[in-house]
Amino acid sequence: MVSLAGSQIPSPSRGQSPCAAARPQRRQGHSMRTIRSALLQPDSSPVPADGGADAGDSDIENLTDSVIDFRLRELAATAGPAHPAAVAKSSSAINAAATELLDLSRDFSDYSSFNSDISGELERLASATGARAAPRPGPGAAAVVDLNDLESMDLSADAAPLERLEPFVRACVRALGPGAGPDARRAAAARIRLLAKHRSDVRELIGVSGAIPALVPLLRSTDPVAQESAATALLNLSLEDRNRSAITTAGAIKPLVYALRTGTAPAKQNAACALLSLSGIEDNRATIGACGAIPPLVALLSAASTRGKKDALTTLYRLCSARRNKERAVSAGAVVPLVHLVGRRGSGTCEKAMVVLGSLAGIDEGRQAVVQAGGIPALVEAIEDGPAREKELAVVALLQVCSDSPRNRALLVREGAIPPLVALSQSGSARAKHKAETLLGYLREQRQGFGCRAGAVVATSLAR
Repeated sequence: MVSLAGSQIPSPSRGQSPCAAARPQRRQGHSMRTIRSALLQPDSSPVPADGGADAGDSDIENLTDSVIDFRLRELAATAGPAHPAAVAKSSSAINAAATELLDLSRDFSDYSSFNSDISGELERLASATGARAAPRPGPGAAAVVDLNDLESMDLSADAAPLERLEPFVRACVRALGPGAGPDARRAAAARIRLLAKHRSDVRELIGVSGAIPALVPLLRSTDPVAQESAATALLNLSLEDRNRSAITTAGAIKPLVYALRTGTAPAKQNAACALLSLSGIEDNRATIGACGAIPPLVALLSAASTRGKKDALTTLYRLCSARRNKERAVSAGAVVPLVHLVGRRGSGTCEKAMVVLGSLAGIDEGRQAVVQAGGIPALVEAIEDGPAREKELAVVALLQVCSDSPRNRALLVREGAIPPLVALSQSGSARAKHKAETLLGYLREQRQGFGCRAGAVVATSLAR
């Protein structure tokens, strides 16, 4: 796991509005809309973006996408025909606005075979000792099993059938017991983390072995290695549907939030991933929010690596399907870093930030926060200059911001949004065209209503 210093949100300088301070830096001399906007707002000036780009993020971007992107595909698939069973299970819980956002997020990221264990314990364990011969199965295997053999064992289904791994699982569970020493418990958590990495059948075996309740207390360990291994082991185990209920029943949500707040960078990221997986149970979403997960997730938007930002964004997106969690996210200050991420093109986080912004703009407090943070100009800039996917997501977010607010529509017109929206309505994707036309219709109503009111005022003054 690579830990990188995250970007900081610039604070407003003296005499500068919070809106302007939060607005991402724009490219000068590039946009006629920017020039028009500058003429209309002579007192506002862009604040330079943060000077510290994530130096190592390009390397992280080349890694296999984390489990969060994999789970997002599963979430997005519930809105489409590809998985009818998943649709039947979740359709009653998703309202119209959430369904639309899910539909728009089908191509949220590139998906590939995922690596749920993103902390690299394979390399760490492999370097601990030299290769050892794997034990031969036999009647006395449980008594003579050596957990160190896992470090060099081929754990594929062909090379390691369940009956061969079962003694190792039992030995790990014993080593996690309250009578074991801290070193033994730390090592056992790391090995369960390894065993649960790839195979569904092994995850199921571990789930019924009693390992889950034994791992939960390690989430509050003062040993950062033990805490990280426990968080990642529970993440890996949560990929098995049957284990999610067991993890919830074991009381893991609050300790996972604790790890999210206090752990190492990998522990925080993997705890966020585990919470996302548990949020697949709808009733858990309110519980996760009530246990305090939202503020540390918001903190990851500013301080984490690019991969950590992606995981935090996706977890927030899932949790914010609950209205109370939207309110918590807005109160925790999520909108300012989200707007900042919208302005960071090519970072891999821009599109996800737009989707979360659109979700938060579904409530009044969220709409106000988006405007105050400079979200309207940032989204309009994306419609004008961004790639096709960003244009589509930006116009959807703006629809949320402006649909029920004449004031925000007026701000959108003042920002010079009409020309890029017209261009999008003519050349975008089918969905982007439809959304752009809808938003243009709102703006036409706004201007016509203003004209009628102005005419009435003039007529009244002349009658006098």
